[in-house]
Amino acid sequence: MFRQLTRQRLELSHEECIEILKKELRGVLAVLGDDAYPYAVPMNHFYNEEDGLIYFHSGKMGHKVDAMKNHDKVSFCVMDQGEKSDDWSYYFRSVIVFGRVEFIDDYKKILSISEKLCYKFTSDKAYIEKELKTSGPATLLFAIRPEHICGKRVHEA
Repeated sequence: MFRQLTRQRLELSHEECIEILKKELRGVLAVLGDDAYPYAVPMNHFYNEEDGLIYFHSGKMGHKVDAMKNHDKVSFCVMDQGEKSDDWSYYFRSVIVFGRVEFIDDYKKILSISEKLCYKFTSDKAYIEKELKTSGPATLLFAIRPEHICGKRVHEA
């Protein structure tokens, strides 16, 4: 159902893809938006090794949320920071996830996953507790259940 990478020699292993999803802070979520236009938005994410889902937090309404409620198929792209290879070009790795969105209703899980997401950015426990207390009730948590994950090495040249 999903296409194979054209240049298979550049393909990343599944383990490398998961490493990038766990390590990197941000990616771009692509949905089918209004009037069937693609809509892509930068997002913070948390890859949960326990269940293999990629979690996101959001406000409870807006273009992205409406699009996902109308069409649950999405893609999510993440790139690592890369390494400079000469004066201007980089080597980097990218991962694309194809999957379906699931909305999370369990408030305890919303707080638990949101806390894990926060710890990717800061270890300031007091700040995180304050954010969860003030923003938790207004947080929409959703996840991508991956159906296909692929990655590749890229050399800009």
